[in-house]
Amino acid sequence: MSLDPLEQIQTEYRSGKITFERGRYRQSIEHLETACDLVDKNSRLGGEIQIWLATAYQALGKTPNAIALCKQLSRHPSWETRKQSRRLLEILEAPELKSNLEGLIQIPDMTGIDESGRSTKDLLTRSA
Repeated sequence: MSLDPLEQIQTEYRSGKITFERGRYRQSIEHLETACDLVDKNSRLGGEIQIWLATAYQALGKTPNAIALCKQLSRHPSWETRKQSRRLLEILEAPELKSNLEGLIQIPDMTGIDESGRSTKDLLTRSA
């Protein structure tokens, strides 16, 4: 007995979200792409599935795919999907921050110093 189309879409969508949350992004993409192939992409549900798919693409390192999908979704009939895709697109296209170690303050390791500022190692050798 096969599932009706809506049940199959929901099953694939649910599986895609679960595998995503477990960090299995490749499997998540497979489920979400299957759901996308079955759903009306212009529906609210179709928009939700595609947002998850874009997020899964990004998580797997397929950022160009995620960006392309978000640009496409920025014209989606659902206002909520358009809003989410634009927010995600801002994140995806944001410049990557480079850390400059020269500008950082190094915090010294204080584990071997007591409250008075003396080395606990010195205290141990004096009492022995």
